[in-house]
Amino acid sequence: MLQKLTQIFKIPELRNKVLFILAIFGIFRLMATIQILGVNPEYLRIFFEQFQAFSLANVFTGGALDKVSIIMLGLGPYITATIILQLLTMIFPQLEKMYKEEGEAGRQKFNQYGRIMTVPLAILQGYGMLTLFAREGVIEPLSPFLLFAAILTITAGSVFLMWLGELISEKGIGNGVSLLIFAGIVADFPNNIGQLVQNWDPARIPSYLLFFTMSLLVIAGVVLINEGRRNIPVSYAKRVRGLKTYGGVSTYLPLNVNPAGVIPIIFALSILLFPGMIANFLSGTGGQVGNIAQNVGNFLQIPWVYGILYFILVVLFTFFYTAVTFDPKAIATNLQKMGGFVPGIRPGESTAHFMYYILNRVLLIGALFLGAIAVMPQIVGGLTGVLVFQFLIGGTSLLIVVSVVLETMRQIKAQLQMREYETF
Repeated sequence: MLQKLTQIFKIPELRNKVLFILAIFGIFRLMATIQILGVNPEYLRIFFEQFQAFSLANVFTGGALDKVSIIMLGLGPYITATIILQLLTMIFPQLEKMYKEEGEAGRQKFNQYGRIMTVPLAILQGYGMLTLFAREGVIEPLSPFLLFAAILTITAGSVFLMWLGELISEKGIGNGVSLLIFAGIVADFPNNIGQLVQNWDPARIPSYLLFFTMSLLVIAGVVLINEGRRNIPVSYAKRVRGLKTYGGVSTYLPLNVNPAGVIPIIFALSILLFPGMIANFLSGTGGQVGNIAQNVGNFLQIPWVYGILYFILVVLFTFFYTAVTFDPKAIATNLQKMGGFVPGIRPGESTAHFMYYILNRVLLIGALFLGAIAVMPQIVGGLTGVLVFQFLIGGTSLLIVVSVVLETMRQIKAQLQMREYETF
């Protein structure tokens, strides 16, 4: 690891990329500290103690939400827009064709639709959050002009974060959205350390030991599942071209146990928070609609209901996202064109069915693991009573941190290997 880090800073191009990403992290953290006007700190603390779902959302914004900063929505609107578009690919064949069959140009056009959809979603979410904060006394009531200015600022902050994420992705060292969420989670780590020190109780040392033991087990499980692969053997037929013979080699096609990475966790959280946010917003309107919204909000606040819904959504989104991004039929067709085949399986349609069969079996393990990691905070919190560090063992944040580190190191290793090949 140290040798790779040394190599990174010895290569000017890679060093500049890393420094550029660190500079973007600095801008992100600076924006997270700029509050909108009229925030009441005491009511803000009470609000996040009362609504645990928003505390979890705050993790993804890097602490920007509980500061009511200009980027308090984080990348939520962009992620929600991406989810909606990918769901629409299952309804509109033209959209699916654009995403899967038109190559890089179609994918860029698809992403552009996601950027455009981010703006109205950010306006809607920003208005809902500001109205909810004003009703709970977190911020002072805003005049129409100040409300318009605040919504415009928050929307611009979300769009700016989306742009920063894409700049990071263009550098080829990790996914920009995941890295920004990672930076926000890690930035809150010192605060959690401070809270643990302040609330230290020697009588709870056994609980702390159990807590850290389970944390290590979760980290080991995350690494095992993220690095786990099912290798499908592939052979290539011999082909004679003139005086040369090509093919005749055997290799394998790796299928990841968790091909979707951390995306299902992020998708599930975005979808799960949205109904609660709307319910909390409508509960203050009064009348029958307000009563229904309040009942829905209270129902979603029940820990076991929230945990079950979270688990189910993570499992479903794991299968959904893999179905959108991984196409066994296209892989089988490409293998057939290149003269490749799976031993014992006929090329073409039979190979595609075989890959679907293997993928679904492997994916079930990854989906159940992701779901279990997502609901781990409630389980471990109930066993140990240590809630201060729930994001460390609880899956969502810990899974993102470990997965992003593994993926980033993998891409850095690929960059280093590419430069080693260029020296031959």
